[in-house]
Amino acid sequence: MNASELFVKALENEGVEVIYGVPGEENLDFLEALRKSSIRLILCRHEQGAGFMAATYGRLTGKTGVCLSTLGPGATNLVTAGAYANLGAFPMLMITGQKPIKSSKQGQFQIVDVVKMMQPLTKYTRQIVNVNMIPSMVREAFRVSREERPGAVHLELPEDVAREPVESNSIPVFPKSYVRIPEADEETLQTAAEAVRNAKNPLLLIGAGANRRRVRSELEKFVETTGIYFINTQMGKGVIDERSPQFLGTAALSDNDYIHCAIGRSDLVINVGHDVVEKPPFFMEHGGKTVIHINFNSAIVDNVYFPQVEVVGDIASSIARLTEMLGALKGDNAYFAQVKDHLDQHIREETENDSFPMKPQRVVADVRKVMPDDGVIALDNGIYKIWFARNYLAREPNTVLLDNALATMGAGLPSAMEVARLWPERQVMAIVGDGGFMMNSQGVETAVRLGLNLVVMILNDSSYGMIRWKQYAMGYEDFGLEFHNPDFVKYAEAYGATGHRVKAASKLVPLLEKCYKKGGVHLVDLPVDYSENNKVLVDMLRQKVCLV
Repeated sequence: MNASELFVKALENEGVEVIYGVPGEENLDFLEALRKSSIRLILCRHEQGAGFMAATYGRLTGKTGVCLSTLGPGATNLVTAGAYANLGAFPMLMITGQKPIKSSKQGQFQIVDVVKMMQPLTKYTRQIVNVNMIPSMVREAFRVSREERPGAVHLELPEDVAREPVESNSIPVFPKSYVRIPEADEETLQTAAEAVRNAKNPLLLIGAGANRRRVRSELEKFVETTGIYFINTQMGKGVIDERSPQFLGTAALSDNDYIHCAIGRSDLVINVGHDVVEKPPFFMEHGGKTVIHINFNSAIVDNVYFPQVEVVGDIASSIARLTEMLGALKGDNAYFAQVKDHLDQHIREETENDSFPMKPQRVVADVRKVMPDDGVIALDNGIYKIWFARNYLAREPNTVLLDNALATMGAGLPSAMEVARLWPERQVMAIVGDGGFMMNSQGVETAVRLGLNLVVMILNDSSYGMIRWKQYAMGYEDFGLEFHNPDFVKYAEAYGATGHRVKAASKLVPLLEKCYKKGGVHLVDLPVDYSENNKVLVDMLRQKVCLV
């Protein structure tokens, strides 16, 4: 047995089933060991796409996704995906190659200090120099990647170490161990319950950290039992069914949206799963509203977030116990009910508008018509992300996948590909701007090769629409953000996918239904009219929308 074979055995011991990657010559010993193993290699067309797929695997399963690259440029191409996983709290292991470290005849050719490069982007990064340390290093990498708060880890396997023989007395693998997160202190929970009872207008805020399997059912019981209204962050969408009569919206805008009316009126916010990577929907002030922080970890305190009560421990357990302590509350929710009515009316606006190119409100409404409760939309980063965050009501957890942490372009397509691979029985749609799509569009070939059932809807405005919106909002001239696109129908066909071009608003829903019925990979070129961004979103930011 050599080092590469030992490494792969350690990965099998961790339950790794698939590795996404673009191997290089420095990975060939590892690749051979992989060939003889139970682990499937998914060959990708770019390391960044491989990393996004691995991160999405971690996001959806809670297990550690694994991706592979060679040294130098291969490793640097993983940087964005590493930051995406680490900021988003998705468990992921990056494995990179390296030139021989004990004797090299190529000088500094392709040499980059990858371990040092990965340090600010990961929870754990090491170069393997001792074959006998491989089992313990792999075990530690997986432990750290999954421990709250989850994130990215990295191991570098140099070419000469990869082929070294393993000593016969070396420990082959280390047993897996999982630590149960401790439960919150009883006295602290009693303090939190008393604060809620004394509040006139308590409000529940659901953040990214609450997007865990066990948390959903307990939060649903909490809302049903107490009668408290709730809002969520973008990465908290779907934790509770957003058709609930107590749902007041998603924090998509920074200020002056309907949820900010509710926040302004509340005197206490129960902040569940707060994650500092997401823009906060409110800023705390000294002498202002009370904030109860419920999370796996204590709060990271800064000038705008310093909660008065911290309930630290397993979130599901904390919410269940708090529900039992509180029971039904008799608060005055008349104002929140008014906000809810106005929000619902606003979401319905323009949803039947037949103008073409299509208005974003109509696009969101039509996608919602087509997608079943468990259907998954994976959004790239662009102005449409705000429209979907605000107007698309998620019904189940992890059915709206967006990145509100790194907020990188180029992740939407690879993320949707992994959803379609993991959950082939579900309807999956990548919703991407034309700019973000072209950053990893070569992934279409991988999707076709894998036989995925996937719709890729390209919102085509021939520009970087999000930045143009910001440019307009700041009062600048429209400049420097327009470009030309390829013929997306022919582009799809070149990869073996099916291309479609929408020519009327009334055609979108039947086309999407036809795509899902037929199966396979479909690219839908949809022209959009983003003038609504300035008409609605900017106007809302410039004026108060709150009820008196």
